[in-house]
Amino acid sequence: MAASPNILDLTRDLQTAASMGTSVERVNEILGQAMDTLGRLVPFDLATIMELEGDELRVRVARGELAGPRVEKHRLHLQEFPAIRELLRTDSARAFTDDDHRDGDGDAFDGVLDLPHGHSCMVVPLRARAGSPGGALGIMTFDRQVCSVYPPAVVELADVFGKLLAMAMNYGEQSTLLGRLGEQFQEQSRLLGERVGGRADACRQMEAARSPAMRRVVELTRQVAVTDTPVLITGETGTGKEVLANAIHGWSPRADQPMVGINCAVLPPNLIESELFGHVKGAFSGATSSRMGRFQAANGSTLFLDEIGELPVGLQAKLLRALQEGCFEPVGSDRTIRVDVRILAATNLDLVSAVADQRFRQDLYYRLAVFPIHMPPLRDRREDIGVIAQSALASLARRTGRGPWRLSEHASTWLEGREWPGNVRELVNVLERATILSRGPDLEFDPDGEPRAPARLAQDPAEEPEPPVLTLKEMERRHIALALRRTGGKLYGPGGSAELLGINPNTLRSRMQKLGLGGARAFRSKD
Repeated sequence: MAASPNILDLTRDLQTAASMGTSVERVNEILGQAMDTLGRLVPFDLATIMELEGDELRVRVARGELAGPRVEKHRLHLQEFPAIRELLRTDSARAFTDDDHRDGDGDAFDGVLDLPHGHSCMVVPLRARAGSPGGALGIMTFDRQVCSVYPPAVVELADVFGKLLAMAMNYGEQSTLLGRLGEQFQEQSRLLGERVGGRADACRQMEAARSPAMRRVVELTRQVAVTDTPVLITGETGTGKEVLANAIHGWSPRADQPMVGINCAVLPPNLIESELFGHVKGAFSGATSSRMGRFQAANGSTLFLDEIGELPVGLQAKLLRALQEGCFEPVGSDRTIRVDVRILAATNLDLVSAVADQRFRQDLYYRLAVFPIHMPPLRDRREDIGVIAQSALASLARRTGRGPWRLSEHASTWLEGREWPGNVRELVNVLERATILSRGPDLEFDPDGEPRAPARLAQDPAEEPEPPVLTLKEMERRHIALALRRTGGKLYGPGGSAELLGINPNTLRSRMQKLGLGGARAFRSKD
């Protein structure tokens, strides 16, 4: 009868675990508390819950005086422990004897702890559904340093507790999974809002290409888009590598999900890992809450790694593992997360030379470059300049609410005759400047490239209409946009837009939001 309060405590702890299983950390905490309570009935020097991952068991929770870092990092390979592997199929707890220890089978911590032969040892299988071949969650182990065998009554009690514990674990895992899916949905919704219309525009722009070089790129893109093969997009800066990535995603079976992107050259090295893989609360200074990374946000979709050549060497090994095995651990966590992500990467660097200089891992390069596509520079596809220019002007009109604008035959000829060392990005910048300086819908350019008013407006200065009076809001918007373009979208620090304009960076960001300028990334170098 004295044991009844303890059983009630156990039941209450498990009910709490099931009802509060909203995070892995919280579930682990409550499982540990439940095992502490069980220790009043089942004596142990070490008790663990080991979670099944493939053909391995990993320590998830450890309690007792023998618990420590060596135990917590332990992994057990089932092929080396046939008795434990069989237990996962039978659904019954078992106390191991001296004969079992003599063979080394059944001792889950053989080689990790120096326990005497014949010590008290018990293993309890944890299954979500009894008798189900696919319901194995892991095992619960109990060890004592004394040489004896756990009595049948204790084994039976532990077996009952194991079944209750498995139910609570399963509920907690499902609850945690739902929470993660909710976070993923929120992150994808945010990213989708940032990229609305971009995918369709990219597909239309690629389809409208006229040059033989780009028609070949479109052909390759169509072929690889329907697969999950990684694609490495190379080319000079400003050639439109991100447009190509959007088209690949738009023509893929994953097109109903938003493509997730990250520029590896923008963030400081100490933040890229967190952006890619996420972090848990307290993982580093300033991590006041857990955050999902881009890999998890892209689960079931496409992840675009822009400027992949700038990824720090120390992080390349973790990225390689995520690509090869489809799993990773968030910063500050030992919890493995599995994802289904299609990888697109882009760079304007010579990665072969970077590999030779040991600035880029060779194995990662070959993993990314399964299907390379080279974006030709604008000077090698002059037939596409007119199409790109018309698309850019239409996009500017939608974004600014001004326009529409037209290109005269003379302006089109001038555009097609330039070398465009900055490629599509330079072309778009020239066109945007022309729309700002133009006095009418027809865009013209001087021989040196300076936008000017059409000749018919310049014949008689007295007949020239005065420029329209802009609202203060529009003038402020144009002024901030000009500062952002000149600084490449940089807001903070020396040479940033805030310094150029002489205002606080936070004030600048607030004004950008109110004026509909979007994030600073829209003004950064983009391929």
